Amino acid sequence: MLTAHWSGKTIYDIDPAALARRGVRLLLADLDNTLVPYGVPEPTQQVRDWTAELQKHGVTLFVLSNNRHPQRPERFCKALGVPYIGHAGKPKPGSFYKAMEQMGCTPAQTAIVGDQIFTDILGGSRAGVTTLLVEPIRLAGNPGRYLRYAAEWPFRALTKRRAKPL
Repeated sequence: MLTAHWSGKTIYDIDPAALARRGVRLLLADLDNTLVPYGVPEPTQQVRDWTAELQKHGVTLFVLSNNRHPQRPERFCKALGVPYIGHAGKPKPGSFYKAMEQMGCTPAQTAIVGDQIFTDILGGSRAGVTTLLVEPIRLAGNPGRYLRYAAEWPFRALTKRRAKPL
């Protein structure tokens, strides 16, 4: 439950065509430190291009954010044109199920990409979806992040040894 099915450095290591070949139609994604660094209010052009590539292969991006400020995921997702659930409560699986129901997808058709083991990967495992782990974009600015990522280190190392290609 604390190791991912796949790991890579960034979201750009995820091949949209490979996801589609695996039958993935819905890609749930963490927002902060996965798609963009904390505090970046709108998607970069690179995120926009990657999202368009996902869509080209029949994969819908859906943001699941634990951010407690509703305007943060709302502004970002409206600018990107993707659905979202803010204050998602990960790792509880409820928001995962809600997103799948909203998009008409099953767990077998769904994956989650995130930078945190104890929220994104654990939540995805609990919901029965494919889990994709990326490195955090930036740790600077919050000492608590360093502690959290240090606690995750053994699970990240195990994931890198066990993970399969997409």
